Amino acid sequence: MDRVTVIAPAKINLSLDITGVDEKGYHLLDMIMQSVSIFERVTLTKQDSGITMGSNARYIPTDSKNTAVMAAINFFDYAKIDGGVHIYIKKTVPIKAGMAGGSADAAGVIVGLNKLYNTRFTMEQLCEIGAMTGSDVPFMLVGGTKRVQGVGNIILPCADMPRCHFVICMPSKGVSTPQAFANYDKLGYKTKVETDKLVQAIENEDLTAIAKYMANDLEKAAGSEDTEPIKKQLIEQGALGSVMTGSGAAVFGIFDSEEKAKRAFQYFKGRVRSVFLAKPVDFGASITMDRGKYNKRR
Repeated sequence: MDRVTVIAPAKINLSLDITGVDEKGYHLLDMIMQSVSIFERVTLTKQDSGITMGSNARYIPTDSKNTAVMAAINFFDYAKIDGGVHIYIKKTVPIKAGMAGGSADAAGVIVGLNKLYNTRFTMEQLCEIGAMTGSDVPFMLVGGTKRVQGVGNIILPCADMPRCHFVICMPSKGVSTPQAFANYDKLGYKTKVETDKLVQAIENEDLTAIAKYMANDLEKAAGSEDTEPIKKQLIEQGALGSVMTGSGAAVFGIFDSEEKAKRAFQYFKGRVRSVFLAKPVDFGASITMDRGKYNKRR
């Protein structure tokens, strides 16, 4: 096999709780993360040596500043393989959105190289490579509905998200993740995040309770002036609840019917930079030939 294509879902944060800082100065987190049906498409072509990259998005770097290239470097180092690959990324997920598009690309590279070079690494080993690449990458490999703690290195099982629909709005300006955390430290603003209650609501398949307990410690710190207006508009359009995802700037609403979600999606077209209609999915980065229909449960 000389070429493989991977689909890598984006993520949203149903919750994000900053619980402290470790000895290296990294923020410790407790989050409920959810994969959604918005996909990056990563095609890998084996080559004799070197790591090269191309993309349909001209605004992203194609050298080691890109997490996808760094993932390939880390993979070859970990596997002790003197190999090469050309990476082509068809981007869908906006940057600086809090949806981990770059981490999805990195996860896609790791999964794809594991297939191309027949290394047969376990998911635990793939996550080790992912952790060397970025804090969100291990979750983007595993996917689904998970409770993620520490600096992204602790992934705990969680009940599957019940059937629902998301409308995800990306405003005109993105948010820098380092800046959002720096602002949080400066402001000292703490949101009430009740992760245990959110976990219970998911187990009970109670969408109203899930919406009630969605919360994000970084909402105020992100400093996006669009967050509150979009949240308000999503609720007005029928969302059960709304919250910013990750470090922002994307904001999503959760809906209990496809009809309501589609109406909201149409409402936001032209009002925000980009808007997505999505569902929860129960997988991370996956080889397309192995996946079949994107979500077998739905």
